[in-house]
Amino acid sequence: MIHDPLFILAAVACLAVVVILMIGIGGFAKGGEFSRKHSNRLMRYRIAAQAVAVLLIVGFAWLRARGGN
Repeated sequence: MIHDPLFILAAVACLAVVVILMIGIGGFAKGGEFSRKHSNRLMRYRIAAQAVAVLLIVGFAWLRARGGN
C-alpha cells in the first residue's frame, strides 16, 4: 500500500495543504503587509490543493475497494 503511486500522490497533496495552511496561519498571526497582500491568495491555493487531495484520496479508496493494487 505504501508503495502505491496514488497513495504517495495523495500523501504529498495532503502535505502541500498543511504547508500552505501553516504559511497562511503564520502570515495571519504576524499581520502586516504580507497578510494584506497574500492571505486571500493563500486561501485560494489551500482550497485548490485540498480539493486535489480529497479527489486523490477518494480515487485511492475507490480503486482499493474495487480490488485494484
